[in-house]
Amino acid sequence: MIEILSPAELVRAKDTGALVANILHTLKGRTTVGTNLLDIDQWAKSMILEAGAVSCYVDYAPSFGRGPFGHYICTGVNDAVLHGLPRDYTLADGDLLTLDLAVSLHGVAADSAISFIVGESRPAESVAMIEVTERALRAGIAAARPGAKIGDLSYAIGAVLGEAGYPVNTEFGGHGIGSTMHQDPHVPNMGRPGRGYKLRPGLLLALEPWVMADTAQLVTDADGWTLRSVTGCRTAHSEHTIAITKDGAEILTLPTLVH
Repeated sequence: MIEILSPAELVRAKDTGALVANILHTLKGRTTVGTNLLDIDQWAKSMILEAGAVSCYVDYAPSFGRGPFGHYICTGVNDAVLHGLPRDYTLADGDLLTLDLAVSLHGVAADSAISFIVGESRPAESVAMIEVTERALRAGIAAARPGAKIGDLSYAIGAVLGEAGYPVNTEFGGHGIGSTMHQDPHVPNMGRPGRGYKLRPGLLLALEPWVMADTAQLVTDADGWTLRSVTGCRTAHSEHTIAITKDGAEILTLPTLVH
């Protein structure tokens, strides 16, 4: 299903996007060496419920997971890149952490992910990998405008990832979003320009470039959810929810908090 949101729904989408971004901003600020992933999950739960929002994850049970997910945020550490199930793990200096959050507020969902390094260490390869996913995300957003095709966005994202030397997996990628978290169209992180669904004002998309340092192959963790690099290499993931407007793309998941 592909949804086109009404102007009133787009207003609500902006509120949801800001909430998701502000929660991620707050969680990043609280996360330090010694933080437990289960604490991050509980912080996310408290902020979601306090806002009167609904988690898109707790009852989520797709065919590719051992559902229901049962937690409020995805937490991926180092070689875990997607669907990271929060677990009893204490973060160490230099860990590369990905937080992926989707919530619904007033009937409209938004989805965003950030990757960052915990503590004072700054492993150069990890910093570079995070920056590449952020740059690819900006490229995909820049290509998103009325009349453009999904393939144009995929090509823009994939060009950045490929030029940086990263293998690209197309099994999981971006997606439509609206009254539910995961909708059509699928937005792979590599594609051919001029192909696929034509973008229209009112369409919401979650674009999410993600990479693994030296492989495109994933393996599912014993928890039935967490997807890891098959080689154990580090991974990174960046995501924004955008709205297609008559003038281009508007990023909905930018934080409004300042601290």
